[in-house]
Order: sequence, then C-alpha cells, then structure tokens
Amino acid sequence: MSIIAQLGQQAKSSARILANAGNQQKSAALHAIADSILTMQDQIQQANQKDLTAGRAKGLSPALLDRLELTPARLQSMTDGIRQIATLSDPVGEISKMRTNDKGLQIGRMRVPLGVIGIIYESRPNVTADAAALCLKSGNAAVLRGGSEAIHSNRAIMAAIQQGLAQAGLPEHAVQLVPDTDRALVAELLNAAEYIDVIIPRGGKGLVKLVSEQAKMPVIKHLDGLCHTYIDQHADMNKALRIADNAKTYRYGICGATETLLVHQGIAEAFLPRIAEIYADKGVEIRGCEQTRAILSAHTAEINPASDDDWSTEYLAPVIAIKVVADYDAACAHIDKYSSKHTDAIVTEHFSTAQRFLREIDSASVMVNTPTCFADGYEYGLGAEIGISTDKIHWRGPVGLEGLTVEKFIVISDGVTR
Repeated sequence: MSIIAQLGQQAKSSARILANAGNQQKSAALHAIADSILTMQDQIQQANQKDLTAGRAKGLSPALLDRLELTPARLQSMTDGIRQIATLSDPVGEISKMRTNDKGLQIGRMRVPLGVIGIIYESRPNVTADAAALCLKSGNAAVLRGGSEAIHSNRAIMAAIQQGLAQAGLPEHAVQLVPDTDRALVAELLNAAEYIDVIIPRGGKGLVKLVSEQAKMPVIKHLDGLCHTYIDQHADMNKALRIADNAKTYRYGICGATETLLVHQGIAEAFLPRIAEIYADKGVEIRGCEQTRAILSAHTAEINPASDDDWSTEYLAPVIAIKVVADYDAACAHIDKYSSKHTDAIVTEHFSTAQRFLREIDSASVMVNTPTCFADGYEYGLGAEIGISTDKIHWRGPVGLEGLTVEKFIVISDGVTR
C-alpha cells in the first residue's frame, strides 16, 4: 500500500470519530497540543536548526530563512494561536432554518465537517500547527504536506500534535504529515479523491496553479490578492488619504494590500499631490497613468509610467499603480477587468454610490470607506483563517472554522409517508 493510501485510510477512519467529538473534547485536545509543543520546544528548535542549516547551504534568501525560523517567541505565538482557536465557538452540529411543511416534515440544515482535508503548503512550519488546529476544531481530519525546506521542523511539530491528540483521547491519525519530501507524493495526494474530500494549497502562484489544475477533488484557493481602492468624487479628502495610505503601507506583503489606486478625475487634482507626498515619505514607488503623471509633474519627482502589466500585478512590495478614471462606471470597469476577486474598496460619502459598489463589485470582500488590509479572518471575527478563498462555490473570503464545514439537509417526522 502506498504512503498516501495509508494516510488516507487512517484519516477517513479518524474523520468519523472527529465528526462525533464534542466541543469540550476538541478544545481539550488543542490545549494538550499547545502544552506538548511547549514541552517539546527544545526538540522542535533542534529540528528547526537542521532546516535552517540546510536552507543556508541551498542558498535560500534571507526572507525565506526568516519565514522558516522558529524562535522561542514564535513557538509561544504558535501555542497562543492554538489556544485561541480552542476558545472559538464550534460550528459543528449547528441546526438552522428549521421549518415544518404542510405534510408534517420538519426540514432544516445541520452544519457538519467537510471530512478529510489535504493541505499543501510551503516554507513556514507554523502552518503545520495552525492548519492542524483549525481542522481539528472544525471536526475534520487532516493530511498535511509541508515544504521540503521545513521537513525536520514539521516532523517535530507533528510529533507534539499527535502526542496532544492521544492525551485527549482522540485518534493520533486525526492529523498526519506526509513524511516524505518526494514530489511524486504531491501528485498522488492530488489524485487521492477516494480519501481526500477537499484540498487547500497555501503558497505561491506556482503551487496554487499546480494544485488547481491537477487536483481530482474540490480546491479551496486564491491565486492573487490584486486589490483596488477607488477614490470617488464624493470622498471625504482626509478620510480618503488615511485609507489610501493604510491600505497600501500597513503591510506590503499581505494579500489584502491595495495594489491599484483608482481616482475619480473630479477629485484627482486635489487628492493626488497629497497622497503622492505620503507615499514618497514612506518610500512607495508610484507607477501612474498619463493623467496621473501630468497632475503630479509639478509637485513631485518624475513618476514612472504604468504599463499594461502594472494593472494586473500583485506587487507585495512598496509599489502602487495609480489611474485617474472618468467616473464610477470607468472605475468599476477597470476593477472588473483586472481584479483577482479578493478585496476591492470604495471611498465615498455618497450613499447610493456605496450601495451600488457593494452590489456590483464581484469580489470575496467588498468594502466602503475601509482599507483593504482589513481582509483578514481575525479582523472578521473568525479568530483564525486557513486562507482566503476567491472561489464562488462553498465559501468566499477568509476561511475560518465555518468555512471548513458545510451544511446538509436534515428531515424529521413522526412516521409521515408520501
């Protein structure tokens, strides 16, 4: 039997047990896992040092090495996150929309786990703990495949996770790690629809594209975080400046960072010089359309021209593309053409324009007078997230506990026949 088939069978058996586990037992398991990680901290850090040494030998960039490193503070943060998930409300078993029809059937919906979730991710070993905790709390078994650069760290964390599961009386196979870094096992995992109900890729565009194209089971994914902020002609100037600044500069590397700023021509002359000064002070490069460059030419240094590629680029860096648009419809047309359907925002004091934007923009998160960097599971009150889905089926936006479950119909009667 192959490694993937063995993991899959064990996960399926564990999923049935987890589906019936109560909130108290799942929460106890999460606390036990957090305790186990802290108890095994020395072993985990020793394993992490092996990965860091190998990474340096391979020439990994300082940024990748930083993502890979597990300091005592990061391990503490990891366990704090697990304990936070333990305190979240359990969505499993929730019954909603119960009604009794004219034949006496009570019909409603119950929220249940997805089953077995496969997660393929890169670099950061903390994802091993985050993913395990979210899947466990939502009643799902998990099969995890981390990046080869973090294999020793992931194995050590997995040992702590399985120790915590055993202490709480839950099956150790509820969370499993693909132990081998052979890339052929990724292809096998993506074909294991007999065992894996849903697959989630967490990583760069190449990984997400590979999983999306090859997986034989449903995929919860997002490819890009190409977010827009549109400054309407009815925007409050000071509010617009704060939002445009925060949406771009809060953190450059997050998928919710604004990459393109659209500005109504009626406010552009007043707005652009002021936002350009803010961006210049923070070292943000502006790539502007012809009208943007013309307006700013008298106020600032030469602005680089925006190419067609800039409108479809997720920079994840201190770079922003700015375009002056003729009106609201032109802004929406640009967003419709270039948005990755992640998060888009409007800044306006005009109520009906804001309502139109909320209805017409087809993205997972649509915002009014709010920076796009708020697109985050924690900020949405989900406690934690396993990713942000831009799909239209099952779930859109940050995927927390509820996003790892699905509703099924339940029907109850006292012997009604048809």
